[in-house]
Amino acid sequence: MPDFPTPPDWSQVESRLRHRLKREFKRASQPADRDQLLGQIQASATRVATRRAAQPAVQLMPELPVTQRAEDIAAAIRDHQVIVVTGDTGSGKTTQLPKILLDMGYGAAGLIGHTQPRRLAARSVAQRIADELGQTPGGLVGFQTRFDDSVSEHTQIKLMTDGILLAETRRDRFLNRYEAIIVDEAHERSLNIDFLLGYLKRMLPKRPDLKLVITSATIDPERLSTFFDHAPIVAVEGRTYPVEVRYAPPTDSDDLPEAIWRSVQTLWREAAGDVLVFLPGERDIRDADQHLGRALAHSRFSGAEVLPLYSRLTRSAQDAIFKPSRGRRIVLATNVAETSLTVPCIRYVIDSGLARISRYSRRSLLHRLTRAASAHRAGVAGQLQAAHGPLRAGRRRHLCPPVRRGRLRQPPVVHGSGDPPHESRQRAADHGRFAARRDRGLSVHRPA
Repeated sequence: MPDFPTPPDWSQVESRLRHRLKREFKRASQPADRDQLLGQIQASATRVATRRAAQPAVQLMPELPVTQRAEDIAAAIRDHQVIVVTGDTGSGKTTQLPKILLDMGYGAAGLIGHTQPRRLAARSVAQRIADELGQTPGGLVGFQTRFDDSVSEHTQIKLMTDGILLAETRRDRFLNRYEAIIVDEAHERSLNIDFLLGYLKRMLPKRPDLKLVITSATIDPERLSTFFDHAPIVAVEGRTYPVEVRYAPPTDSDDLPEAIWRSVQTLWREAAGDVLVFLPGERDIRDADQHLGRALAHSRFSGAEVLPLYSRLTRSAQDAIFKPSRGRRIVLATNVAETSLTVPCIRYVIDSGLARISRYSRRSLLHRLTRAASAHRAGVAGQLQAAHGPLRAGRRRHLCPPVRRGRLRQPPVVHGSGDPPHESRQRAADHGRFAARRDRGLSVHRPA
């Protein structure tokens, strides 16, 4: 068998070809085969160098808390295959972590995958990161959802729903196209996230070159770290302002839209500010929209605008919430507004305590809102500073009594031993059922 030259630097070969070329390079015994493989390796390394040269200079946002821990995060990624980044809402994890990976050199040999639980979040985060890098969406930063595919051969950061990444495992078992993966909003604990965590846990030993970053604002990081063989945890302080929590349980004669309207009136009598209302589904949003429209028309707040926000809305209708408005606004949203999505100018949050999620229960299709999700919704109220005037905090109003809210269950935890999450959730995938988390009543968040 002829002597081979020093093995190539495989880190400079595209990740999608790395495993195959390694295997064939090891088995090659003829000079012609060796020369052909070396030609493929050189061509791949040239493409990687071209992609690396196209990477722009990365500037992290200095006002975000995650920037202060950027060096610690980079060191943890460099030294470990899996890390857990935890921090409160508004710390900048979602937008800055892909940029930290890009600055470390990832993205040239393979994609930086970044999952989001919802299509709207994937698209809006891609737009935000592209703007910060001075790029156009679809180029260096792309996104893919069920109905949109804005990924090109030049893409290095790919935003997508977790369902898209899960579907890719059917044709790419080891996710060879990816050099690093960020699983964002892990506290959601949806079926897709559970399947992904279990799948990645088993797959990572076979992909030692793949980096995994798991982030969340509210999940129990210790248990997640234990599940991934005691992965290091990097804690980031949040950038939320103080939030005053009030409870306003509806009376027996109140329906949900009327309870919302009464809460809006109470808040607007104290000070102006846009209101974000969390509701479980489209039907509830339509009912509340009609009720609020009639109520506003006969009140002194007749100039206020009511905007719906849910996943099936057209892109133009979804984008309307990001456009500036001179008047007051009420945004009626499902839990799409919980994750990685900053709705501008929000000062008040009204929380119905209801959400519809894809989680299976043998006994019942009803699930209460978890404490994690409730805390995440509360953080939205204190996420932004007022556009004008002095620093202002947020305010949240619960339409459920504090005693009942105190019983909200903790989110289910990732198993530290035994079956991985994707096996324990197999029946849910087979049945494809939807469950609704319920805790009767409603809550409001406002500036302290």
